[in-house]
This record gives sequence, structure tokens and C-alpha cells, in this order.
Amino acid sequence: MRAASWLEPSSGDLTNHLVALAGLPDESPSVPMLLARIVRSCAALVDPADHVSVTVARHGDHLTQAASDWTAEAADLAQYAQDDGPCLMALRSGEPVAVPDMAGALVWPRFRDVAWQNGVRASLSVPLFASSGATVAALNLYARDAVAMAALVRHVQACYQPAGDLPPLPSVDAGSRQLVAGLRGALHCQDLIQRALGVLIGQHGLSVVEAYQRLVESTPPGSPLTATASTVLRQFQS
Repeated sequence: MRAASWLEPSSGDLTNHLVALAGLPDESPSVPMLLARIVRSCAALVDPADHVSVTVARHGDHLTQAASDWTAEAADLAQYAQDDGPCLMALRSGEPVAVPDMAGALVWPRFRDVAWQNGVRASLSVPLFASSGATVAALNLYARDAVAMAALVRHVQACYQPAGDLPPLPSVDAGSRQLVAGLRGALHCQDLIQRALGVLIGQHGLSVVEAYQRLVESTPPGSPLTATASTVLRQFQS
């Protein structure tokens, strides 16, 4: 059930939030707010996601930055207690991690038991990143319907594969399509920024860290780095 006290996000909000996050500096004070909005939008719009949370790393530990309900937070806490699980794997690897059948999650017994007791039958954890490309959070989707989640998993995994290698994908709901569009948009932003960093490194002999800092310093506060990256690329190509 969706939390009735939350304002219902508008069509397109989820896509826009994911793309906006990908253009923000990693240390932007707006990152926590956007993560909370992404959780709220997923909980309201993505049909297979009955419980939603977002995990972040803080000072060598992990915490749930935002959650739609107690079930999502409990599933997260079980993984933190074991220092392992799909959300931590996604956070550490930068790749989506799916649990298609919770009963088979034998390597994560504490997570499996807590999730199963709360009616969760499948899960999907997706890495989220800001403008440096480093993973800043893991978006955790917990589902009561494993079949519906399986279709979403295929779409999310396809975002990380070459377009020419994609098999036909099953249909999904409108909210899931927003999520996938947002992930694809975020990956496009990442590619744009990385290409601009390559230009700055090649032209000025900067390190990756120095090039990223120059890009941040050249971007007006509150503006996305993607706009500055596009300018760098245009100037290089002219």
C-alpha cells in the first residue's frame, strides 16, 4: 500500500528527479532531498514496488536516508546488521542487484527472514549516482509480487547493456517506465560529464579530480553540471 499521507507525485517526476540527481555535485546539499523525492515517487508510481528505501554510506557505516514505510527500513537494517545484502552490493559495485525469489536468498539469511516475514517476495536494488559518476546511494524496491518485479528487473538490467543486444522486453506499468527512463537519462548525463572531463584532462593536463573540480567550479550554484559539460564539449568541437 502507498503511504496515503504523502503527496502524490506528478507524471514525469520520477524521471526528472533521477536525471537531476545525476547532474548535481556529489556534495550538493540538495542530494538528500532528491533521494527522498525519488523514494516518494517510486512508492507512489512504480506498481511492483510495495516498499521503497534508499541506502547511503556515512562514515564507514550505512543508513537508510529515506523509506516509504517500516517494512522497507526493516529489510535495510537486516542487511546492515549482516554487512551484506543486495542494497550493499549495489552500493559497492555500482550495478543493479536483484533477488528474484526471496526464499532462495540463502547467502543473506537475516535479510531473507525479515523480508519474508513482512511479505516481501522479491527485491531490486539500483545504484544511484551524482555528477562524479560515483555511487551515492542504492535505491531499494521491495515487492510482494515476484512476477511483476521480474518484468521491472529485466527493464532495469537492460539499461546497463548495449542496445543492440537487447531481447524483447515485457510490458510494464507507467511508473516503471518512468523509473527506467530516469535511469537511462541519468546514464546519459554520466556519459556527457565523463566526456567533458576527458576533454579537460586532455587540454589542460589535469588529473580526474582536478578536472571534476574545475567543472564544479565553472557551474553556477544550483545548476546541473550537464549544462557546463555540454558547453565544454561544444567548445572542443568548434
